[in-house]
Amino acid sequence: MPRSTKKVTDKKPQKRDLTDYSPTKTKSTTKTTQKIPRKIDPKFAKIQHLKTKKPVKPSTESTSLTEKVVKVDEATTEDTYKRIHLTTEALLEQILASGKPSFEIPSRSSSNIVWDETQDLLLLGDKMIKRPFHSLASVVDATRLMRLIEIVHELLLKDIHATKREIYYTDVELFEDQKYSDKIIEDLAAMLKVIRNSTHIVASAKGACIGRLKIRDSGDEIDLTRGSGGWSISPFLDRIEIVESDAEFILVVEKDAALIRLSEAKWWEEYPCIILTGKGSADIATRMFLRLLTKELDLPCFCLVDSDPYGHYIYSVYLRGSKRLGYESPFLATPSLKLLGVLSRDLDQYDIPKKCRLRLTKADEKRTKEMLNEPFVRKNLNWVEDLELMLSLKSKAEIQALSSHGFEYLTDNYLPTKLSTGDWI
Repeated sequence: MPRSTKKVTDKKPQKRDLTDYSPTKTKSTTKTTQKIPRKIDPKFAKIQHLKTKKPVKPSTESTSLTEKVVKVDEATTEDTYKRIHLTTEALLEQILASGKPSFEIPSRSSSNIVWDETQDLLLLGDKMIKRPFHSLASVVDATRLMRLIEIVHELLLKDIHATKREIYYTDVELFEDQKYSDKIIEDLAAMLKVIRNSTHIVASAKGACIGRLKIRDSGDEIDLTRGSGGWSISPFLDRIEIVESDAEFILVVEKDAALIRLSEAKWWEEYPCIILTGKGSADIATRMFLRLLTKELDLPCFCLVDSDPYGHYIYSVYLRGSKRLGYESPFLATPSLKLLGVLSRDLDQYDIPKKCRLRLTKADEKRTKEMLNEPFVRKNLNWVEDLELMLSLKSKAEIQALSSHGFEYLTDNYLPTKLSTGDWI
């Protein structure tokens, strides 16, 4: 890598506090040398301005709000094992005391989702629900939860991991459908107040990453500037070390097609960056890896999605988390992420032909209006303006519509112009 690189660590990684949104500070074992100021490339001037902005410190109001939400930990295997035993012991005491045991679980309904305005995160509130064994309405879910506790206990004892699909197949008759086992997995993590990875249950990762980054995966060093398809993001992020990077920024793209175009052009050579994609909706591993990169490298982040309500939703999930996994938002969200495009105003500004645009469906209009009703969207006037313009134009477009001006238009014109002019939300 020709530019000066940022080395993160050469030691075995310790447990990281991903809920701390300040940059990682590492102690250097080498002699301190005087830094020589590097001339800023004009095309990165707007990006450099983002680097100089200081993170907002939580206010007293934010602190009082966080006391009303479920706080989870990135618990170790031993700690999660202890929490399971404490849960089962409490259940046994209920059986001996009343003969009517029940689980107490944080409610994951939309009415229990809290927006922390200062941290800009969607969090799970402190409302709890009971799931008794002696009720016909909840006995099946309670039984499934008890079975899952048994499965997780085995995974922790053997120190192995299982995918959500594998969990479903351990007891098909009881779980009936994977959507039910998936729901119970999230219930258990919220009940134990740990992130799901702490239960040793992982989702099949589908994301990829490429660009100016070196990592160490289970001891093997990997240079992500090499190859063409990118490194497949691992769900076992506790085994990943960030070695070094000389990137100026991080670019998240919605689709694999955009990653392929950027990869083939080796775009990171002229625009030093790290590029990653969740290949559609953002999976947990990709979101957590992005969170890790921004935490340890302290780089500006940008997001490129389709100009439609679904693209905006994908951006919002990367940005501040999802309602379904609100209890894990501090470990998954990247509040500093900027929406680079494709914006509704870009359709005319970059002369996207009418024949390359798609008409908004009724479902699209409904989804856009729902987003406009979200408090975290209403707070961002530029975001509101772009969504309202989408409704006014009644049009949407894919990233690939930019190729109507030529296959290299995305890499040679659109992205460079957006970044150099600071045209993002």
